[in-house]
Amino acid sequence: MRILAIDTSNQTLSVAVCEDNKILGEFTSTVKKNHSITLMPAITELMTVCQLKPQELDRIVVAQGPGSYTGLRIGVTTAKTLAYTLKKELVGISSLKVLAANCINISGLIVPVFDARRNNVYTGAYTFNKETEAWETIISDRHISMSDWLKQLQSYPAVYFVGEDIEKFREQIEQELPDSSLNTYPQWQIPSSAAAAFLGAVEEPVEEIHTFLPDYLKRVEAEENWLKEHSMGDESYVEKI
Repeated sequence: MRILAIDTSNQTLSVAVCEDNKILGEFTSTVKKNHSITLMPAITELMTVCQLKPQELDRIVVAQGPGSYTGLRIGVTTAKTLAYTLKKELVGISSLKVLAANCINISGLIVPVFDARRNNVYTGAYTFNKETEAWETIISDRHISMSDWLKQLQSYPAVYFVGEDIEKFREQIEQELPDSSLNTYPQWQIPSSAAAAFLGAVEEPVEEIHTFLPDYLKRVEAEENWLKEHSMGDESYVEKI
């Protein structure tokens, strides 16, 4: 199966073309640029270097979220457009799971972290099952305060944090989970679209491309403010929407 994988869920832009268990080509940039400008040229260049035509792809895999609202919209929209126009399969993968999949041969609980501001994070917990050779979700992706998250993780004996944003929470992590580990490999701190491709190769494609949406996990701040402003003091109104 020949796969084009896309991850624009955060500042890093990563695209890869993989076939079965082989990486045919991968482009990754951590330079802060507008993904809407750089994504399609990156895909075009990668396909050219790999000497492939778009029609030769079998599946499009995209990091579905959580992450940057703008980045997710760009990645998902591009993936949907390619899948629809080329009549190819489309698969969405958790952006957090893609990051966790970097952590080869790490036992225990792997915890990817994206900063969601105000001491909140997007996070989840994963582990690699050596018997099935598959990544398993132990705790589903969520938007949560870091304080509450660290309390939840205290019952696990081995916790390994990964992601560029973990440094922001180092003091908090070391205080609440002194026996945990923080990743120190720079290449593991950013997403790999090749990892997304391998994860997406074993997932079922979406049934309806048009209804496929980013998994934000949280409303945008402007929407939350509007709901609060128009709730007129009735908090249940916000919860029902």
